[in-house]
Amino acid sequence: MLLIRAALVVGVGVLVVGCGGGSGTTADQPAAIASVRVTTTPEPSPFSSQPTTAPKPITKATPKATTTTTSKEVVELRTIPFKKRTVTDGSLPKGEKTVRTKGVNGTRRLTYRVTFVNGVQTAKHLLRQEVAKEPRTQVTAVGTKVDEPEEPSGCDPNYSGCVPIASDVDCSGGSGNGPEYVAGPIEVIGSDIYRLDSDHDGIACED
Repeated sequence: MLLIRAALVVGVGVLVVGCGGGSGTTADQPAAIASVRVTTTPEPSPFSSQPTTAPKPITKATPKATTTTTSKEVVELRTIPFKKRTVTDGSLPKGEKTVRTKGVNGTRRLTYRVTFVNGVQTAKHLLRQEVAKEPRTQVTAVGTKVDEPEEPSGCDPNYSGCVPIASDVDCSGGSGNGPEYVAGPIEVIGSDIYRLDSDHDGIACED
C-alpha cells in the first residue's frame, strides 16, 4: 500500500513521500522521505505606496561660440595748422598791416594696425607717421613809418623857385620898395599875388 502525504505552506512547501505495505507504516518497514523547499517572491502590488524614481532629464551640450579675429591697416590724415610770423616794414604807415605770404595748412599721415574680434574693434596701434605736406608760415608786415609834418619853407607856392613870403615882394633892380626882393626870371604857377608878371605871360621878373 502506497501512502502519499503532501503539505503545502504559503511561502514554504514541504512534500513527504512514504512507501510501505499494509495500512500503515511500521518501524521495520523501509521508508523514503524527500523534502523540497520552494520560495516564491511576491510581485509588487500596483497600488504599492513605495515611491518610484523619476527618469533623469536628458541634457544636450551647448556648442561653444566661435571667435573670429581679424586685423587691418588703417590710414588717417590729420591737419597741421600753419604758423604765423610778423615782420616790421618801414615803408608802410605806422600800424598798417599787410599779408606778405599767405599761410597754408600741412597734412600728416598716420598708419594704424586695427584689430577686430567678431567685427568689433578691440585694439588700435600706431605703426608709423609721416608728414605728407609741409605747412607754410603766414608772414604779416606791420608798418612803422611815421609821417613828420612839413615845416614851412618860407617860399610862396604860387611861384617856382623860392619867392619869399612877405607883405610885399618886388623884382630886384626895379622900382619897387620891397621889403623883399627876388631875382628873375620866375615862373608864375599860381596866382601872381605880388604882381611880378607885368605882361602876364607867366614869367615874372624877366627884365
